[in-house]
Order: sequence, then structure tokens, then C-alpha cells
Amino acid sequence: MSWLVLYARSRQVPVSAAAVALVTLAVCVLHSPGTVDPGMAVLVLTANVAAGSVGLGGRDVVLERTAAIRWVPRRAAHVLLIGGCAGAALLAARATGVDLAPAELVVRGSAGLVGLAALGAALCGAQFAWTLPTGWLALTLLVPARGGTVGEVLSWMIFPAGTTASSWTAAVLLVTGTAVYAMAGPRR
Repeated sequence: MSWLVLYARSRQVPVSAAAVALVTLAVCVLHSPGTVDPGMAVLVLTANVAAGSVGLGGRDVVLERTAAIRWVPRRAAHVLLIGGCAGAALLAARATGVDLAPAELVVRGSAGLVGLAALGAALCGAQFAWTLPTGWLALTLLVPARGGTVGEVLSWMIFPAGTTASSWTAAVLLVTGTAVYAMAGPRR
């Protein structure tokens, strides 16, 4: 077996991919065609990122830290792949007529959420990587959005496409989360 197949199996990629496909399928079946709903879009993106974040750590963290391979590019690629798959699944739902959000909002949301998941894996461990994106989603959906730049930063997920502060927030979360996770790896 090649290292890529072994890596995918050890990181539970098949199960995560199945969960992403099921979430996307459920949205396609249950959602009314043509209705734009950014709240539902970030909920689906968060579920997809949470499903992928399970694989941000292997079964033996100590073994990963002592292995004689370069983990930094592999970890960074894994984070970016999770974000890409989470967003691509939601964009693929457009083929069925389910357009939950503009493409820019989907890309921004998946980028920021996967950065939060990577940061969560580095700070809390891979088994709790889902907590930061889910917590920020809860804050965004349950607390009324404030106006101004502070509101755009705190509620970056649901602000309209083209909002500069929201886009920068997502970009900073992606870069910071990916860099911290790639360098440090998951917490023990």
C-alpha cells in the first residue's frame, strides 16, 4: 500500500468523506430549491469541517512527533483539503438547485472554519478540533450581529459577500490555524 492510502485510512478519511456526502445529500433533499439561506450554509459548512477535523490527529500522537518524515507540508495539505472538500460539497449541491449562499461566502466560510478546526486541533487535540468552529457558529447564530467592524469580525460567517472585515477575519483564521497546526501538530 502507498503512504497516501495508509495516511488516509489512519486519518479516517473514508468515514469523514461519507459524513460530508450524507450532510450534503440531506441538504439537497430537505431544502427548498432557490432559497438563499446563509445561516443554513454555514451550518452545513461547519458540519462538513467538523466531520473532516476528526482526522487531524492519528491514533498515536507521540509516534507522529518522532517519525522521520516531514509532517509540516502533510498537515498543511490536510487542512486545506478539508476546507476544499467542505466548500466543494456545498457548491456541488448547486447542481441540484440548492443554492444556499454565493460562492464567495462558501469559500470564505470554509476557509475560516477549517482554520478554526486546525487551531482547535493544535490547542485542544484532534478529538476536540470541532469545538472552535462549532462554538463560533453558535455565537454567530445565537447572538444578534452587531454593526460596524466589530460585528463584521465577530459574525464573519453570515455577513454578505464582499464584506472586507469578514473576509480578512476568515483569511487570518485560515493562515493562523493552518500554520499553528502544521508546525505544532495536534495536542496530546
